[in-house]
Formats: sequence, C-alpha cells, structure tokens
Amino acid sequence: MPPKAKVTRDMIVDAAFDLVRAEGQGALNARAVARRLGCSTQPVLYAFATMEELKAAVYARADDFHTAYILPKDAAGDAALLALGLNYVRFGHEERHLFRFLFESNQFGGMDMKSLLRGPGTDALVNILAEGLGCETKAAEKVFLTFFAVAHGLASLLANNAMAYDETECTEMLETVFYGALASLKGDADA
Repeated sequence: MPPKAKVTRDMIVDAAFDLVRAEGQGALNARAVARRLGCSTQPVLYAFATMEELKAAVYARADDFHTAYILPKDAAGDAALLALGLNYVRFGHEERHLFRFLFESNQFGGMDMKSLLRGPGTDALVNILAEGLGCETKAAEKVFLTFFAVAHGLASLLANNAMAYDETECTEMLETVFYGALASLKGDADA
C-alpha cells in the first residue's frame, strides 16, 4: 500500500481559501477544511496551532487574490484609477464572500482613514496618481481616499445585498466622484 500523500500548509490554506470563497468565513473550521482535503483534522491542527493562525493565512491569501483582481491590466493615468475602482466594485459583486471576509471582519479596527494610505500597494498608487495629476502627494491622497470611499461603498452594497450590477451606472458614479474630487482640488488651488 503506497503511503498517503502529505498534506502541506499550502494545501490547507488553499482549501480554506476555497471554502471561504465558496461559503463565507462562517464555514471556516478544521473539519470543513479537512473534508475538502479528504483527510482527518489532524494535519490541519498540526500545521496551524489555532484557527486564528489559519484564518490569518487565509486572509493574506485572500488579500493577494484581491490585489491581483483589482489592479488594472491595460490602463494608465486617470483611466487606471477608474479601472481600479470599477474592478474593486466588481470584486464586491463577484466575490461576495471574499469581500466580506476582507473588509467586514474588523481587520482595520483602530485605524483611521489615512492609515489605509500606508498599505504596501496603496502608497505606490497614490504616488502614480500624484505624478499623473501633476499634484502634491497630499492632494493625490485626498482624491484617492474620496474615490476609495465611494468605490468601497458601491462594492459593499453589492456584496451584502441581492442587487443587480450595472457596470455603466457604476462607471458613471466613479467618474463623477473622481472628476469631482479633481475639480475640488483645482478649486482649492485657485483659492
């Protein structure tokens, strides 16, 4: 009889990620992950000392998936930020369980809005935006946070409700907010 295949940490994280993606974070437990892997709970509990440790690994995996999902593929300048926002909204609609896991699990507890700008990828986006707009970083941060708040609100509405997704409508709202924030900056500069 051949030896059983070894269940690795990566296999466990992949199975747990798939579970959260399909059923939501409430379904994440050692038995459900083991069932997906076709093994006992022993490998899961051996690889991760606590379910919180496994949840943190799944969160990191979901965050990487989210980042890859929302980054614009073929856009630059204004179009890149608009594409990023629309991808973010679409993620809320198409990946409801992952959106809730990432953004409704109090991972940002104790932070303020400006803390979001200190994320590993966000600072690069703000710098690209500042360069593209020909403005100071502080001004680009203001545009980004305003735009992000609306994109997040749209994504949250779609992730938490059985709403119809209308890409044209979402695009129009994001454009209104983006160009409105730019006009506000211009007004501030003229004042």
